[in-house]
Amino acid sequence: MRIISGKYKGKHIHPPSGFKARPTTDFSKEALFNILENNFDIGELSVLDLFSGTGSITYEFASRGASRITTVEMNTLHYRFIRKMVEEMELLQVSPVRSDAMKIIKNPWESYDLIFADPPYDYKGLETLPELILSGRLLEKGGWLILEHPSKIKYNHLPAIFDHRQYGSVNFSFFKTAE
Repeated sequence: MRIISGKYKGKHIHPPSGFKARPTTDFSKEALFNILENNFDIGELSVLDLFSGTGSITYEFASRGASRITTVEMNTLHYRFIRKMVEEMELLQVSPVRSDAMKIIKNPWESYDLIFADPPYDYKGLETLPELILSGRLLEKGGWLILEHPSKIKYNHLPAIFDHRQYGSVNFSFFKTAE
């Protein structure tokens, strides 16, 4: 796993053995950030990375200069690794939080311009996760939710969806709140 672009371009990230996370592939991550850079000034974004796993998406946003990033991971091993990497790279705009993502979704204390969520593919409630996030106060008006999910789950019936992209086995669904 590596950082694709920005200040830390090319930096390899090596999670310790025993990691059970499924990091977003470099190919799909590069495609995702091409979309984001064509729609946002990443340096002005506040980002929430839910179900952070290795922290790969967080590091990419930080490397590209996102102004504020909250990264949420429940697994203690994964959370400690993310904290270690944030400290090692001196990512001052990143706030790691060890918590169940659902607690943050149901009781938000801040709102964000963009939310990236990559729950385990067998996560109970994955089908209703977009509706839950979009119905709360987590996203600013006009904010985006990007959900990484398996191809067997479709969100075409949701009115807030505006795009879907597939890169190999990686699927991203894009949702937008009303402005």
